[in-house]
Amino acid sequence: MTLRCRNVPHLPGLDAIRLRGGESAGDNPVRWPYVAENRSFKSWVKGGELVFVTGISRHRSPQNLAECLYEGKECNVSGLVVLTGDAYIGQLPNTLCRLADELAIPLFEQPYSLPMVEVTEAIGRAIVWSEHTSIEQMDQAILADYADLLDAWITCRGNQSAMAEALGCHRNTVRNRMNQLSESMPGQGTPTEQFRTLLLAHLLLRP
Repeated sequence: MTLRCRNVPHLPGLDAIRLRGGESAGDNPVRWPYVAENRSFKSWVKGGELVFVTGISRHRSPQNLAECLYEGKECNVSGLVVLTGDAYIGQLPNTLCRLADELAIPLFEQPYSLPMVEVTEAIGRAIVWSEHTSIEQMDQAILADYADLLDAWITCRGNQSAMAEALGCHRNTVRNRMNQLSESMPGQGTPTEQFRTLLLAHLLLRP
C-alpha cells in the first residue's frame, strides 16, 4: 500500500487541505513531506516528496510560486502544498492552479491555521504505516462490508446525521453500523486508534 497525493486531504485532521490543481496526477506516491525554506529546493529533494511552501522565511510572489511548480516537476516531487493566509501568501492565483493542471503536478492549498506539526505528523504516520502493513494483514471482509460507511464518514467528516442522509438511511442505522464496526475491528490499541488504522487502510486501498 502506498500513500498518494489524492489521499492527503482525507487523512484524519487534514480535511482543511484542498486540491486546487493537477488533479490528473493525484495518484503520485508521497515518499515524505518536505518544508521548503529557500527560494529553490531542488538541491534538497530526491523525488517523491510532498513539498510545503510557507512563505514565512522568504517572500513568495506569484512568479516564484510558478517557479516552484516548474522546479517540482523537474525534480519529480509528488506535489506542492502552499500555505495561505493574511500574514504571508494571501491566496493562490488562478493562473497557478491552471499551471498545475498543465504540468500535471498536484497543487494543494493549506490554511496557516492548520499547524504544520499536525500535518507532517499525520502524513509521516500514514507513510510509516503503509510501509509496515501489508494488504494481507488487513481484514478484507471488514473493509468490503463497511466501504460505503467509511466513504460516508470521510465525506461527512464523521457527522452521523449527514452520513445517514448520504447513505439514505436512519441515523440510528448509521450509529448501529458504527458500533458493529468497532466491535469487529481486530488488533491492538484503543478503539480510536483501531478505527484510524481501518480508515487509513480504506483510503490507501480504494481505487
